[in-house]
Amino acid sequence: MTDTSSTTTSTGRPDPQRAARRLATSRPTTVKDTRGYRVFTVVNVIVLLLVMAITLYPFVNIVAQSFSSEGFINAGQVNLVPRGFNIETYKTVMADDLFWRNYQNTVVYTVVATAIAMVLTTTYAYAISKKNLRGRNFFILVAVFTMFFNGGLIPNYVLINALGFTNTIWAIVIPNAISVFNLLVMKAFFENMPDELEEAASIDGLSTYGTLLRIVLPLSKAVIATMVLFYAVTFWNSWFQAFLYLDDARLYPVTVYLRNLIAGATTATSVAGGTGADGMTQVASNIQSVTMVLTVLPIVLLYPFIQKYFVSGVMLGSVKG
Repeated sequence: MTDTSSTTTSTGRPDPQRAARRLATSRPTTVKDTRGYRVFTVVNVIVLLLVMAITLYPFVNIVAQSFSSEGFINAGQVNLVPRGFNIETYKTVMADDLFWRNYQNTVVYTVVATAIAMVLTTTYAYAISKKNLRGRNFFILVAVFTMFFNGGLIPNYVLINALGFTNTIWAIVIPNAISVFNLLVMKAFFENMPDELEEAASIDGLSTYGTLLRIVLPLSKAVIATMVLFYAVTFWNSWFQAFLYLDDARLYPVTVYLRNLIAGATTATSVAGGTGADGMTQVASNIQSVTMVLTVLPIVLLYPFIQKYFVSGVMLGSVKG
């Protein structure tokens, strides 16, 4: 039986203050972890640390090489720490006008393409999330069909050329304006939203577009931020379409600039300009590493600000409630 003598007054009525003090001083029963669970935890931590080390090693090695001197790089003595600290190649690459022109192109292409992709993906996903939409299954089928079948490289090139998109930003932006995976994730997210919210907005006089802009989108910040990250990274790292549809080097994104360096289409001598023989040797030894670091740096700096939305956005849009 429960002892209530210490939690009641002299009149027999419950004393809330005494009950609260007794609850505060009582110690909860602790459940000890089993030996198997502790072993699992240790093994899990070790495995995750190994995965993290394997994932980070190439990037750290690239950064170390970008700040190392030519002799240590050619001798294969650079691992995680720069050897013979040197920033000559950074100065040379950052003094190249073509690099900054291509970098500017990448920023413009990424911003414009991401904005267009988000508008099209959001409106398409919101429309097909409505079960009373006529032809809903057809529109879903059209989207899913493109995940498995496409026209092929040559028909796509002929189409882009016929539309007059070659050597324009639209050759980069339009063909990948909608990712079907992102579309289906957003569709599932919108389907999980309570119907009562939109019914209340309709009663208050909001149109379909007003409901989307003033009710749905403000409640969808997590999945929108996740989709922005997905699209931005995709467009930032994209190079093949620019390489295929753009002929003018001044229109290239920085990824094509990097690709040309790696493939040897742009020599270290042309990038180094008027530097001496020693300077050109230094540039040739780590120009790829320097360009890689400068290329991925914006995405690395942006990711921590969006990461908090990443997991919740994908899970909210991927699990059917």
